[in-house]
Amino acid sequence: MTIYDEISANRRGTWLLMALFVLLIAGLAELIALALGGGYIAGIFVLAGAGLYVTISYFAASSVILGISQAREIRKEDNPDLYNIVENLCIGSGLPMPRIYIIDDTAPNAFATGRDPRHASIAVTSGLLQKMDKLELEGVIAHELSHVKNYDIRVMTLVVVLVGVVALISDFMLRFTWFGSGRRPGNRGKGEGLGGAIILAALLVAAILAPIAAVLMQMAISRGREYLADSSGALLTRYPDGLARALEKIASDKEPLEVANKATAHLYIANPLKGHESWANNLFATHPPIQERIRRLRAM
Repeated sequence: MTIYDEISANRRGTWLLMALFVLLIAGLAELIALALGGGYIAGIFVLAGAGLYVTISYFAASSVILGISQAREIRKEDNPDLYNIVENLCIGSGLPMPRIYIIDDTAPNAFATGRDPRHASIAVTSGLLQKMDKLELEGVIAHELSHVKNYDIRVMTLVVVLVGVVALISDFMLRFTWFGSGRRPGNRGKGEGLGGAIILAALLVAAILAPIAAVLMQMAISRGREYLADSSGALLTRYPDGLARALEKIASDKEPLEVANKATAHLYIANPLKGHESWANNLFATHPPIQERIRRLRAM
């Protein structure tokens, strides 16, 4: 498989999973509509509320992420070397200049965020700047700019928001199952009988399994986009070994990134939550194995 084949395959896989996300939310809304006995009207109200939540979260996400990460914006005069690397790679890729942020933490890492290339931001830690040589730093920045160019920043923001929507709907479904129509005297006619029991059972099962399915889809999308950004970044610099060496240094550094948490960890170039490795965490990891990423880069 060539680098171009890998890029195309990752893009197709991502949009397939996004379509499954939409179908999952629509299916949950329809189950709620059936349980409420309101036909399609109740489902439409659920979808409208989910749409409002998605819209507000989508536009606010970038500012919230940068604030949580304690990132401070810099200008060219603050760090000319970093600014020039970003600027040169943007010229080479045809991207507009993103806003640049530094996180004061000695753990080496970086991430990109934003809605689209014109509203993008790149954040790097002070540890990344201290521990990488120029070619390694270029590899990391090219990886993050690839997230911007491939619209991964938009995809991953939407994925996180959709996972939140599924969690909210599932919580409502659980509450409805325990305290819903079947227990209210005024709704006994709707809640009794074999049909009502089947709907409530389906509601309970969906409420338990839907968040797990959503997290698994998020994991699959995140892993695919990381491989895609590795490939695209290597194509931009024409030097895959720079990024491979950077990933080796990040993997060997055991210091956790203090400002990172489970809500933002998927954004970083490598898992920032060092010291939290376990079988369960690895199973639901949003990053592919770093040694596999290095192997793929060195095979290019």
